[in-house]
Amino acid sequence: MNLKSYYNINTCEAGCDEAGRGCLAGPVVAAAVILNPDRPIRRLNDSKQLNEQQREALRPEIEERALAYAVHFIGPAEIDLINILQASLRAMLLSVGQLTCKPELILVDGNKTIPFLEIPQVAIIKGDTLYQSIAAASILAKTYRDEFMTAIHQEFPWYNWKKNKGYPTAEHRSAILTRGFTPHHRMTFKIKDPNDTVNLFS
Repeated sequence: MNLKSYYNINTCEAGCDEAGRGCLAGPVVAAAVILNPDRPIRRLNDSKQLNEQQREALRPEIEERALAYAVHFIGPAEIDLINILQASLRAMLLSVGQLTCKPELILVDGNKTIPFLEIPQVAIIKGDTLYQSIAAASILAKTYRDEFMTAIHQEFPWYNWKKNKGYPTAEHRSAILTRGFTPHHRMTFKIKDPNDTVNLFS
């Protein structure tokens, strides 16, 4: 897939995306990336269209070739406090704020712009399939989050987070039923039993 290099070729743009919004456990992670036009990165694509090996290979290349990048985590306690949508937007806001150079335009994946951001921005539905900077951000957000979930799997192996990364698979929901919650679970999320018949927790 050939993604567009820029929304506006004469503007310093940062792509922004998040990972982990639909999970039952773990943080939501956002990334912001300003690509370097003089150091193009081949094979950029939406992280969901790449396999794990491809994402892991692209991550150091993005980090080495980008003009700037930043990644921000927001954990389950804050997600439960402000809700997952607001936590996702806040993670994106803070990732943009951590960039070492200030962009002139933010390209945000999805249908919502980032509140409280005093930089012009454009929300682009399926932006990670259209623009290279958003695709790069999606890859960083995904790989950083997957790395975190694999690490905490060692402490709670029965949830198999190294495989499901906290998403609501039948295996994960069964483990919650038999083992209960951990500090990494989002307590405000509704969780159905593995047969999808009744809510176990809410």
